Amino acid sequence: MVTDPAPINVRRAPQQGSLSVHVADQLESLITKGKVAVGNKLPTENSLCESFGVSRTVIREAITHLKSLGLVETRRGVGTTVLRATTVEAKPAERINPTTVEDILHLLELRLTLEPTAAELAALRHDDEDRRELVERHEAFGKAHLEKTQARSEDYHFHFAIAQATKNPFFKSFYEQWSQSVIPRAKLLSIEIDTTSSKRYLERVHEEHTYILEAILSRDAEAARETMFQHLNRARNTYAKYRDQ
Repeated sequence: MVTDPAPINVRRAPQQGSLSVHVADQLESLITKGKVAVGNKLPTENSLCESFGVSRTVIREAITHLKSLGLVETRRGVGTTVLRATTVEAKPAERINPTTVEDILHLLELRLTLEPTAAELAALRHDDEDRRELVERHEAFGKAHLEKTQARSEDYHFHFAIAQATKNPFFKSFYEQWSQSVIPRAKLLSIEIDTTSSKRYLERVHEEHTYILEAILSRDAEAARETMFQHLNRARNTYAKYRDQ
């Protein structure tokens, strides 16, 4: 049984550091300590924005992180409900070869220096043809995911469409050189894939793509940069955990 959201006591976000991490950390703590019980709903987006003093983009990023930990689920018309009080992180594989992990982390480090800017420029410069391409590529990812594939090619083409929308040919050429190998899952062996956990991981990726797309299409350059950074940084944090196994 889902109950109405109860008031929560939180600290407003500081001016420095990642705002979404600040919000996510507080909400995660409230859930894991039982201050927001399993079955209860979190406050609405608008209420959380007011409580933390941040934008909807920040709140969405924080909620996406909580979903990736298996703590909450969001349903249209219902809101965000607490599922459990302990984390069950979505991840693409049980174990990954150490050399592969290092390759993935090096590439994500490079992407983090380039792609947030690409998303920002795409938000400012995209035209009608780019809009159609971005929407089409996003829908293709969603379809591939529903068909229970790893959506590697579809993931690549979504990011490539963003690079094209920058109208800077060097962003496009970088992506052409990388090809599908830029997607971390393309480096994983089939025997390394954890089917159940990978499904939840791809759900998270798809939702993150949705927020990136919405920011670009609404020409919100700041949100496009932030959502892309968080998308890639979350991937980096996920794969970094394999290095310690």
